[in-house]
Amino acid sequence: MERMAADAMSDDNDLTPQEPEAQPLPTEAPAEANPVMELALKDLQQRRDALEAEISKLSKRKQQLESELTTSFAGQSDAIARRVKGFQEYLGGALQDLVQSVENLELVVQPMVVKPSPLDQQADNDRASAGPEAAPAAAAAVADTFRPDEDLIRAALERFLKQPDVYADPWNLRRSVDAKDIALLEDWFFNQGGRGAQPSRGTRPRNILASAALIAIIGELYGDQFQCLVLAGGPERLGEWRRGLQDALGLGREDFGPSSGIVLFERPEALVERADRLEERGEVPLILIDAAERSVDIPVLQFPLWLAFAAGPGERLDDDDLL
Repeated sequence: MERMAADAMSDDNDLTPQEPEAQPLPTEAPAEANPVMELALKDLQQRRDALEAEISKLSKRKQQLESELTTSFAGQSDAIARRVKGFQEYLGGALQDLVQSVENLELVVQPMVVKPSPLDQQADNDRASAGPEAAPAAAAAVADTFRPDEDLIRAALERFLKQPDVYADPWNLRRSVDAKDIALLEDWFFNQGGRGAQPSRGTRPRNILASAALIAIIGELYGDQFQCLVLAGGPERLGEWRRGLQDALGLGREDFGPSSGIVLFERPEALVERADRLEERGEVPLILIDAAERSVDIPVLQFPLWLAFAAGPGERLDDDDLL
């Protein structure tokens, strides 16, 4: 019985297949594969970073090129087109003004005509009604305007004949004048009473020099209570007056302006308006009129101090006279 059981057990052992023993997994293979993977991943990451940097750089370059393209071509072209259009309109207006100026141009130089003031006409009527005896007295009264200051004026005129004082204070004459300038100023002061026209000295610089001497004397008489108003009717002429007075009186650019001692005008209407405001404030306007002006407007004659230079026959003071 036991034998049979033993045989059975022996048979069972023979019939049961023996399972192979589990082999341990190699542990060194993954350790050897990790450095390769890391190197591969690191290389891919570096390539990715390089590509991203290149893409970013190219994107910025694209934006810069688009901006430059817009600024250099489209934007600039539009700005240039607007400027050309504006210049075209300006040129058209300037040509129209030039045509009108040529149409109104007087080819024959007309002598300056000083029209009498309504106040002068009223004075003439009063003298006529008073009789011939009153006429010399009235004329003497007008000429006596500067008689109280005759000594001061003549001393200044005599000083102007001497060696010029190039280091004199501003508003004092730094140049010398000749006897003809002195005769002109004496006649204006003592015979015309500070209101009248005088023959031009032949050139604008000579007229400006005589005017500078006049401004220096009026400055001694009235101080800061006067302002000189110059009417020349053109930027080039006014530029000559500014430079000439600046040199002769030692002035600066700050002395020329609406609130300064000398104001330059192209139109008589603006000058008259300024002179009216000065008189309202109790100040005295001194009006100087360039020889290129063809006539003196009647409103100018109402002011107490004005000097107009009358161009002589054949005298040319402006380039436009040659047209």
